[in-house]
Amino acid sequence: MSYKSILVHVDQTAPAVERIRLAAAIAEDNQAHLIGTAMTGVSHLVFEEGAFNQNDPAFDHHLRNLRAYANKSLDDFTALLKQTRVSSVERRLMDDDAVSGMALQARYADLVVVGQFDPACGVPGVMSDFPESIVMDCVRPVLIMPHNRKFSGLPTKIAVAWDASMTATRAIMNALPLLKRSSQTDIVIFNPTVNPETHGEQPGADIALYLSRHGIKVNVICRDTRVNEGEALLSYCADETMDLIVMGGYGHTRFREMVLGGATREILLSMTIPVLMSH
Repeated sequence: MSYKSILVHVDQTAPAVERIRLAAAIAEDNQAHLIGTAMTGVSHLVFEEGAFNQNDPAFDHHLRNLRAYANKSLDDFTALLKQTRVSSVERRLMDDDAVSGMALQARYADLVVVGQFDPACGVPGVMSDFPESIVMDCVRPVLIMPHNRKFSGLPTKIAVAWDASMTATRAIMNALPLLKRSSQTDIVIFNPTVNPETHGEQPGADIALYLSRHGIKVNVICRDTRVNEGEALLSYCADETMDLIVMGGYGHTRFREMVLGGATREILLSMTIPVLMSH
């Protein structure tokens, strides 16, 4: 298994450069097609429902400016990719908000790469709940790059948050191309005795055996913690200098409000290394 089509969110912010570099490195390693997408931030509903008079000179002027901004982002994306060995590259501009545009295109990609929300960088159509909305609305794995991290190479030390759930299982399946090239994979289980019927007699043994059949050697780490499991996971990764977290994303939308699990919320807020999430 490998990623053959990778979608990355593109804008003109400094963190975008680092997530593009990460996406390009994965594309190069997998010989994948890399798609850079920039959105104007104007929802497709504006055009479909006629919320604005599209013949209005003021609206037309505003839309032209937004398209110019998006095109400049794509120009930067194209220029950056010329410094890599990615052979198959595509650029796309969409008149849509970031969540709707990315979620729609993600249906035709193996991996989606976005950035952690950065309150210091305002981008048209990108709201503070952008990363979690993509995780919850997208049917593909989402790789999130912290806004304050520099790209330093593909991950070699990976921490997998394991609770034997469907979302965690899906995350592991979606991360196989990255796990297969890692030099260290730690299956991290917090408070395994809380739900012994879920983990079985020997927590982590079954998932370790499963991964071994894919040629992946793992360490099973069981820890008890009284703090939020997201906080405990980040602390573990900092202590062990891990490069990537693989985990299930928990949550749902309710009356336009994103309701996240505690660990998911903590990771998205305080992450310091890339995180691959699957919902």
